[in-house]
Amino acid sequence: MTGEELGNTLLASIRQMKQGKAARETQVEVPKAAEIRHRMGLSQGEFAKLLDVSPGTLRGWEQGRRVPTGTARTLLRVAEKHPEALTDLS
Repeated sequence: MTGEELGNTLLASIRQMKQGKAARETQVEVPKAAEIRHRMGLSQGEFAKLLDVSPGTLRGWEQGRRVPTGTARTLLRVAEKHPEALTDLS
């Protein structure tokens, strides 16, 4: 194998590795509570107070350790669709 052939083989291998890397990229899903809070521009403490939950509960939702239920889930839907409705109440 000539030096040029070896170089071409190495370049082809590098291109294949780069393509393989793209196939291994991980997509991270952001929990809905974190997405809504971020969109509203609030800190965790501010958003927790607005929803009348503890900051620890909100952290649990945002870290995927807990799932909001009942009234909290409804408040999150309101915050997502009509954030001004919640901010007007505070």
